[in-house]
Amino acid sequence: MNAIIAILSSVISIVASWTRKKATWPLRVIHTVRLTVQQVRAGNRSVLDLAKTALGTGSALAVLAVLMFPLYWIFAASLSAGTGLMSTDGLFADPTTYNLDAYRWVLFESPFVDALRNSLVVVFVTVSVSMSVVIPGAYALSRHEFRGRKKILYGYVLFTQVGAGLSIATLIALYVLFNSVGLSNNLLVLGLFYAAGAVPFNTWLLKTFMDNIPVSYEEAAVIDGAGRWQVIREVILPLSKPGIAVVLVFTFLAGWNEFIVARTLLRPENYTLSVELYALATAGQYDTPWTQFSAFAMLFAMPVALIYFFAQSYVESGLSFGGMEG
Repeated sequence: MNAIIAILSSVISIVASWTRKKATWPLRVIHTVRLTVQQVRAGNRSVLDLAKTALGTGSALAVLAVLMFPLYWIFAASLSAGTGLMSTDGLFADPTTYNLDAYRWVLFESPFVDALRNSLVVVFVTVSVSMSVVIPGAYALSRHEFRGRKKILYGYVLFTQVGAGLSIATLIALYVLFNSVGLSNNLLVLGLFYAAGAVPFNTWLLKTFMDNIPVSYEEAAVIDGAGRWQVIREVILPLSKPGIAVVLVFTFLAGWNEFIVARTLLRPENYTLSVELYALATAGQYDTPWTQFSAFAMLFAMPVALIYFFAQSYVESGLSFGGMEG
């Protein structure tokens, strides 16, 4: 129970930190601009250096614009009248004809709300079960020597590397097995399956983060009188926040985006958002309602974009966590 409470408190603190940091980004931009102007006036930075920075920033923005163009196209299509991705007047429809009819249809007439509920159930099971296994498992593999430890690590690597090659055979066997025991249309079982698939890679990943936390920190806490759970809660988990954030994002995506297994095991009343999106694209015999499809796709992708936006700083620090010095 103490471990579960510690994990939940750590996740809550991560979300709170994301919110605080992202809410202050306009102030940080203003501060950076003012600091740059002061440095130029004081002669600490030359105009040439500033021009190079501006050129590099402009180039990065140009690349970003190219990468974001498909997203803008889909968004524009979701607001346009009609059902096509392109207008008769060009690639984009006349902005004066933009409307929210497609979003109203998705929210009030399509199965979006039911599919959203199904996806949230699957994601909740996936994240809660995988995190409750990944965090203690990564700590045990990082800090303790026990019989079979190396075999477990090699097994995790094996499941991580060969899973894609066995995907078709695994899918057939999974479908037969779940049908035989009557679990082929169960959201909780699907979430457990996703969690099981997410555990090996994410445990290995989080273990590498914890390996870089100096053992001397734990020893100092023990000398100060901290118990085992106190060391984990006050030393290991706070220092592992970047790794936990990365693992949290990966496990969320494992339950939110997966399509093939969900399409195979679920029936229409339990379809998740990814399956409903595919069903919408293939519903028409001769034509696809691209406007409604675009609106559905935008709403489906929004939680992923928000998570990446809020978790960006933690993910970046998590990817460089191996450079921590003892």
